[in-house]
Amino acid sequence: MLAIVIPYYKIRFFEATLQSLADQKDKRFKVYIGNDASKDNPAALLEKYQNQFDFDYQYYNNNLGSIYLTQQWERCLTQVQEEEWVMFLCDDDVLDSNCVTSFYKNLDEIIKNKVNVIRYATVVIDQNNLPLSDVYKHPELERSTDFLMRKFKGGTRSSLSEFIFKTSVLKEVQFKNFPLAWYSDILAVVEVSNFELLYTINEVVVYFRLSGDNITSKTDNLVLKNVGTFGFYHYLLKEKSAFFNESEIAVLKQKLEKTFLDNKKNIRFWRLFTILYFSQLYIKSYFLFICKAMKMVVKKIK
Repeated sequence: MLAIVIPYYKIRFFEATLQSLADQKDKRFKVYIGNDASKDNPAALLEKYQNQFDFDYQYYNNNLGSIYLTQQWERCLTQVQEEEWVMFLCDDDVLDSNCVTSFYKNLDEIIKNKVNVIRYATVVIDQNNLPLSDVYKHPELERSTDFLMRKFKGGTRSSLSEFIFKTSVLKEVQFKNFPLAWYSDILAVVEVSNFELLYTINEVVVYFRLSGDNITSKTDNLVLKNVGTFGFYHYLLKEKSAFFNESEIAVLKQKLEKTFLDNKKNIRFWRLFTILYFSQLYIKSYFLFICKAMKMVVKKIK
């Protein structure tokens, strides 16, 4: 059975999320809602949908999301009981009415291919439910490393709400704690998949809302996003480089170096970067990067 976890905090679009669950044609799912000490009480909305689908609601007295968002996700994950598969649905995103139907329709093929991570096609919408993008589709079967490379090159997008994880594997791997959970969801995708296959359901979509309220939309958190991005690339190169070929390693290094240059005054970045490149024997790359950084500094002074 499928668990749908909602780490709740914002009420603005929450009814649209709940309505999309009530509209599911296949009701073989259970929803687990974890309230992260929100000031917006959803009780009236939950009462409205009480008999439209099965859900469990927990209110947490301490707010974790503003400090460690991944810990809020992990806390909500502990609510899940016996369900073999789990989906994290943000409190402003919306499911196509056939999402659950399509999940079960494709489940035999998913199991046959020994897949731990499933994803849906997506459409980005605004605060008025108007589309901001075409439908983002993917190969039915794709290695998660290939997905990463496509994403790095701007060939696709992704967000937590579109993925379904094998519950037992996600609980074992867990979400890595980057600031704002920036890239924590993508890292979970590749780690839960064990850097192997992702299975895509393209016949239905998840609607990702870009409203101005969510982390993706905001621009006042760019420094924290930078720290999260650096942590993501640093982790892959330090801990998971064996899963990437030489050309993919080069892309990861390029991405890490660009992230570093965007915040080159960060002393911690210098230390971690230097230790990483020397321990991984990227000596030539290190000195080439230092030369590049010095030229940028000189050019800026001039």
